[in-house]
Amino acid sequence: MTAIVRTDRLNKSYGAVTALAGIGFECDAGEVVGVLGLNGAGKSTLLRILAGELLPSGGSVWIGGVELGDDSREMRSRVGYLPEEPPLYREMRVRDYLGFVGALNRVARHELPDRIDVVAGRVHIDGHLDRVIGELSMGYRKRVGIAQALLHEPDVVLLDEPVSSLDPAEIVGMRELVRSLGGRRTVFTSSHHLREVHETCDSILVLHEGELLAHGSQEELGVLASRERIEIEVRGTAVDVAGRLPAGVDVVDSAEFGDDVCTLTLDLAGAEREEVAAALVGAGFGIRRLEPVGSDLERVFLDLVRGDGGAAQAGRPNLTDEGSGS
Repeated sequence: MTAIVRTDRLNKSYGAVTALAGIGFECDAGEVVGVLGLNGAGKSTLLRILAGELLPSGGSVWIGGVELGDDSREMRSRVGYLPEEPPLYREMRVRDYLGFVGALNRVARHELPDRIDVVAGRVHIDGHLDRVIGELSMGYRKRVGIAQALLHEPDVVLLDEPVSSLDPAEIVGMRELVRSLGGRRTVFTSSHHLREVHETCDSILVLHEGELLAHGSQEELGVLASRERIEIEVRGTAVDVAGRLPAGVDVVDSAEFGDDVCTLTLDLAGAEREEVAAALVGAGFGIRRLEPVGSDLERVFLDLVRGDGGAAQAGRPNLTDEGSGS
């Protein structure tokens, strides 16, 4: 399958500050792609470049086979973009605003009324077309913003933090809407909340401090969490306990408390819990608690961002060498 979006060694700097450092990835048509990262990771910068709103400092971007710089107008026509703050004229009525945006995006005048009705139904604002935008809730204003991004029927839709500033009920509705947009077009949605991308996306780009740490499906990234972890509470010092663990078992984290007690989080790396317990008991340590640690996508994300753990560093799927800047 031919990639609908492709970047190669994409860089963006603001003076001495590097926002993106050698980002390279490909995404197929119809995917819902989550751009995941902490604040300042480079998510908005990436989406603004894909939208053609911001020029990169280096590297290349292709949308539907058209490279940014070869025909910027043609590339932008293939993209719909919703910034984190929707670009709305709050004094306008929804229908008038969508008509204005449609004209800017060169939608034929005779097609606009039907097109507005279609996208309004798609994002569930058809009952609000004659309301003033400023009177709408933030959730509905976001939906109007998505409607304007869909009017010209783009191949790619970019949604920057679509659930920010929404109440819990609006967040649920927005997740359902984002999921519904996939299939017929490629959707990028950014967030610093792992739950959002977990519940809405087919694949994930993990950004941290301008670098692409991982790109893959949730199943592929889940491979990083496949090694079982346990947390144990033991009478003894962390150093002494670590020295008596079976070969290959890694200490991910440790803490010591009063009364000569420590807790350790262990990556079993194929060893059995019983093997760890037997080794420590045989060495004379008293085990006060042993329990599994959740092996989920959140742990994968934290491991990647922190650079912790063998699972985060070895055998990472699609940890794009071409996106490392090297």
